[in-house]
Amino acid sequence: MSSKIYPNAAQALHGLVADHQTLAVGGFGLCGIPEALIAALRDSGAKGLTAISNNAGVDGFGLGMLLETRQIKKMISSYVGENKEFERQFLSGELELEFNPQGTLAERLRAGGAGIPAFYVRTGYGTVVAEGKETRQFPDGHWYVMETALKADVSLVKAWKADKAGNLVFRKTSRNFNPACAMAGKVCVAEVEQLVEIGEIDPDHVHLPGIYVDRIVVNATPEKRIEQPTVRGAK
Repeated sequence: MSSKIYPNAAQALHGLVADHQTLAVGGFGLCGIPEALIAALRDSGAKGLTAISNNAGVDGFGLGMLLETRQIKKMISSYVGENKEFERQFLSGELELEFNPQGTLAERLRAGGAGIPAFYVRTGYGTVVAEGKETRQFPDGHWYVMETALKADVSLVKAWKADKAGNLVFRKTSRNFNPACAMAGKVCVAEVEQLVEIGEIDPDHVHLPGIYVDRIVVNATPEKRIEQPTVRGAK
C-alpha cells in the first residue's frame, strides 16, 4: 500500500485541485474546518470553484479567504450569515448560491456517498427552496420535494486523529459534516492533528473508515478560531 501521508497541505492538494471543480468542505461554522487545506487551496490559485459547505466561513478565515480572492463562483450551503463579503457578492450577483435547509444538505451529501441519486423530503415544500424541483404527494397526505444527491471532485475534511491507513476519529462536535463530505468526494484529503500507527486506534472508535480517505496531512496546531467569542463579565 502506497503512503497516504503528505508533508504539507500544498503537496496534499498537488495534482488534485483544478479550475471549475466542485469541492465538499467539512465543518460547521468554524468548528472542524480543514484550516490548512483551505489556505493551500487559496494558494493554489484554482478558480471558478463550486464549494459544498454548511457555511462560507467568516471574513478573512475559512472559506471566506477564497471569497476574498474570488476563487469561488458558487456556494451550495445552508447557513451563510457570518460573512459580509459573501453577502456583498451574492447581492451584487457575483456569487451563485444554492440554498439548502441544513438537514437536507447533510442528507444530500450522505446520499452522494451512498450511491442514492435522489430522495424526497418535506422540508422546504411551498418555499423558494422547492422552486424548480419536482414535488409529489405521498399516501401520508403530505407533499414532498425531490432533492438530488451531491457529489464532489475533491473533499477536504478535518479530523482529530488518523492512523496511516486513513481511519479517522473526530473530536466531539467537529465530526459535524466531515464524514458526509468525505464520502461524497471522488478523492478525499484529510487534515488531522494526530497521526498514529495502524492498529493504535480501536476499531470500535473509528468514525470514518480509511477506505474513504486518500491523502492525509498533519496540522498539529490549528488556530481553531471562534466565530463570536462571548465572555461573561466578572461578578
